[in-house]
Amino acid sequence: MAFSVSTKASIFPTLPSNSDHGYSRKLFFSKPPSSLFQPPFLKSLKCVQSLSPDSKPSPSSSPFACSAVSFPSSAAAAAELVPARLQQLITEFGSLTEPSDRVKRLMGYAALLPPFPDASRVALNRVMGCTAQVWLETRIDEEGRMRFLVDSDSEITRGLCACLIWLLDGAAPADVLSLKTEDLAVLNFGLPGTQRSRANTWLNVLVSMQKRSKKLLAEREGKMFEPFPSLMITSDGIDAKGSYAEAQARFLFPDESKVEELVNVLKEKEIGVVAHFYMDPEVQGVLTAAQKHWPHIHISDSLVMADSAVKMAEAGCKFITVLGVDFMSENVRAILDQAGFAEVGVYRMSEDRIGCSLADAASTPAYMNYLKDASMSPPSLHVIYINTSLETKAYSHELVPTITCTSSNVVQTVLQAFAEIPDLKIWYGPDTYMGANIAKLFQQMTFMTDEEIAEMHPAHNADTIRSLLPRLHYFQDGSCIVHHLFGHEVVQKINDMYGDAFLTAHLEVPGEMFSLAMEAKRRGMGVVGSTQNILDFIKQRVQESLDRNVSDHLQFVLGTESGMVTAIVAAVRKLLGSSTTSSEKAKVKVEIVFPVSADSISQTSTGSPQGVESVQLGDIILPVIPGVASGEGCSIHGGCASCPYMKMNSLNSLLKVCHQLPDEDNIIAPYEAERFKTRTLSGKEIADVGCEPILHMRHFQAKKEMPEKLVDHILHQHGNLSS
Repeated sequence: MAFSVSTKASIFPTLPSNSDHGYSRKLFFSKPPSSLFQPPFLKSLKCVQSLSPDSKPSPSSSPFACSAVSFPSSAAAAAELVPARLQQLITEFGSLTEPSDRVKRLMGYAALLPPFPDASRVALNRVMGCTAQVWLETRIDEEGRMRFLVDSDSEITRGLCACLIWLLDGAAPADVLSLKTEDLAVLNFGLPGTQRSRANTWLNVLVSMQKRSKKLLAEREGKMFEPFPSLMITSDGIDAKGSYAEAQARFLFPDESKVEELVNVLKEKEIGVVAHFYMDPEVQGVLTAAQKHWPHIHISDSLVMADSAVKMAEAGCKFITVLGVDFMSENVRAILDQAGFAEVGVYRMSEDRIGCSLADAASTPAYMNYLKDASMSPPSLHVIYINTSLETKAYSHELVPTITCTSSNVVQTVLQAFAEIPDLKIWYGPDTYMGANIAKLFQQMTFMTDEEIAEMHPAHNADTIRSLLPRLHYFQDGSCIVHHLFGHEVVQKINDMYGDAFLTAHLEVPGEMFSLAMEAKRRGMGVVGSTQNILDFIKQRVQESLDRNVSDHLQFVLGTESGMVTAIVAAVRKLLGSSTTSSEKAKVKVEIVFPVSADSISQTSTGSPQGVESVQLGDIILPVIPGVASGEGCSIHGGCASCPYMKMNSLNSLLKVCHQLPDEDNIIAPYEAERFKTRTLSGKEIADVGCEPILHMRHFQAKKEMPEKLVDHILHQHGNLSS
């Protein structure tokens, strides 16, 4: 159950800050008023006062022998005690009007924690995501109640932990698991409110208490938790756990002969390579190694690929090979043409169509009908995801004024457009999950203070956010087949087994996964955004751990396509390798967890040769459905970790194309990226009109305002599209 309290809580985090998130406010301590520093809290912890600070439990005694609380024997009464005590804490700290007084009270409670055994101060007992070091031990006593012992190297954090001990030590497992982080968030301890402040500590300790309680309960009932596959990265190397992780790790150390072959042909023929993060691990492994010998190789998200291609053309590359789906190569071709490099050849990696379920959704009659509704309701703006074809962007822009977006800038794009244009209606598409997640995010913002909203966008407050919600529309029938399968089964397992880990999620994931990652984000333990946002988050947390110079185990759940792991491993290994941390003094281990369903498909028919037959996915025929046995990990039950379309970009195809260039005999003509020859209904070039929404986005990114040309188009929507 969730506990209701009278104090209103902010349920959405402030923006992350690049500043020091530690506690830096100067405090002036004095003895708290005796009338305030009294029961019920003090009485419930009085059993620890007879212990000297240096006393240690004897080998025969349990560190939990002295209970911090006395729960009533009646289950019903005990169930009511946790919310009652929480309300007492809220009332107690709420009665202290000065933040410094609240901190003094917290410091007073720090002295009341039971002693923690030195032998238990190990990495296994560490709580992730805390500014200070926190250690937690958990057990179930003979009466089936949860017992906790906590300690920290920070007095403020010890005070926070004392509050949790008073709330939950001795409670029934169900009561421990029922407490929500939102229930605790209402307490104001007088600490700084930044995202990574110590104010998040007790939320992260609570989540760790709950995760460890679930594990103990499962063990007591004879249930086994089967972990997801993962890669453990240390300064000494990489350890793969599970067949899926082993398949990913196999190509992190590529065949040197393949690397040499690729580098030689790229240099000889002056070929640049732009590749998406979601490439097959074999391809990424070779490309990452080849980057050291040839500078014109770039692996990124889709937005940066075309920009990188232009830079390569400027540096003298005669050809650009694109490893991605077809709309990516189309965009590269069009942007190169716009930049004056029409003579530079652009090549895909297959003679067949390399589709994308999300881009395909925007090419359907249903999507065009959606936009027709928008065109009949001015003033309207169509915000289209960058991961769509140039043709779709062109036809959309002639029907409704259109600007492209990415998963990292979509929220700011929408907020800025609403701020600049009165009574605007926004029509987002085609990703249904991203649209729903944006709407949910804005709904959560209505519970924020105006100051918190202003940190996200200075032109908005709670009233403006409420007013825009009815004018925000999103397409109801479009999704990425990879992110679509992060379903209930996988989310439940993440919640049960990895609730205290760092959670990463692409903005395209279904709402259940989005909510889980957003809750972690509120505690400084998660990120929701683009592939680049995910990579940056992981690098930041690893660097923070290295800066603390303590042994640490960081666990990240990868809530996006598994191809990201190559870039993550490369970045993490670089950080670990460049660290000046003494290997004898501190060891940092970074674990990347792949949330792959245990029921993943590895074959389609036991009657076909080797258990495999061709199957159709969208418009393409694949000889194998990716599955754990083949190192892919897709599942109809959830947790598809790999895109079958992206995996059509093989190393063999790349080498074939490169060796054939220049293609004087048109042997690889089907591999060449399409240059649109058709025109829009108004007679304009597809490439010209389709590039305009992209240019609008680039203007917004540079100037932080909507382009004047786009605003004029919106306000005069029934006029002709300006040239």
